[in-house]
Amino acid sequence: MYRAIRIPPEKGEEIREKAIAGKFLDTARKIQRIKAEEGTFLEIPVTETAGKKVEDFPVIEQKDPEFLEIPASLKGHLKGSLSAAELSHVPSGWQVLGDIIIISIPDALESEKIRIAEALLSIYPKCRSVVRDFGIEGQFRQPKRELLLGNGTETVHKEHGCFFKQDVTKVMYSKGNLEERKRMSRLGEGETVVDMFAGIGYFSIPMAVHARPKEITSIEINPESFAYLKENIRLNHVEDIITPVPGDCSQFAPEGVADRVIMGYVGTTHHYLEPAIKALKKSGGVLHYHETVPENLARTRPEERIKKAAEPLGKKAEILATRRIKKYSPGVLHVVVDAQIFE
Repeated sequence: MYRAIRIPPEKGEEIREKAIAGKFLDTARKIQRIKAEEGTFLEIPVTETAGKKVEDFPVIEQKDPEFLEIPASLKGHLKGSLSAAELSHVPSGWQVLGDIIIISIPDALESEKIRIAEALLSIYPKCRSVVRDFGIEGQFRQPKRELLLGNGTETVHKEHGCFFKQDVTKVMYSKGNLEERKRMSRLGEGETVVDMFAGIGYFSIPMAVHARPKEITSIEINPESFAYLKENIRLNHVEDIITPVPGDCSQFAPEGVADRVIMGYVGTTHHYLEPAIKALKKSGGVLHYHETVPENLARTRPEERIKKAAEPLGKKAEILATRRIKKYSPGVLHVVVDAQIFE
């Protein structure tokens, strides 16, 4: 039996610290956010030493525990199966989405890719498939991937209290954008928001679940991503907040309605600045503009592009912050600029 304390979210940190101090926090399991008929709760995993109550909260049997993965070394699993030269090429990192492992395997290990996949499934017994990643391609930034082992590539990934259903061979989900997804979940309360490149709901879903805007218009041109966007709206029970719109955001973005516009796409994002600014209310609002940019231009080019796009529309732009999301490629950064647009 796995035990837990079910508590209101606002008591989470206090009770977690008491569980640590009392040495009855079960560190092998995750703290889970649970939605029930009577509201939203946190389940803090505890050991047998917790007793029947912690503070005024009863200790319950946890029905669906989630375990923290503590993987052994992949090289350690493969030692004895591969030569020393081959072991030197074994990747040190990979991504786990839901119950699927995604890994880039160098060409030098082409003949050993199935052996590597088998080792990964031994490390992660709760996962069911291993997919090889070759990067992204095309206008829709679709992943190029190969199923190495397992029985499917569709999964539901849980992150920060949100559910993201996806097929990992058809849509991208970057672990490097995690902190930005969390940041968006704290913004937009009571606002009208336009998400111009919604994908499967990367930013719309966390914002809707946690910040509870008045409404979000989520626009997505890729039919496969759009199908998962609709599914994720349903999975996260935010149909009353998010309106999904299929198509090109330069044509389908509303005008003059938004307090906040999210431009969470990189590559040609600057071409969409005009419809993004037009989507904001006449009195103005905030842009979250993403761009991939050479490192030496990260503080200047994105800001200049926003100001240049605002001027012909009779608007001004005040740069609130420029944040580094991650390193996109050698010498190139993925940044997001927060800009206040006003008359």
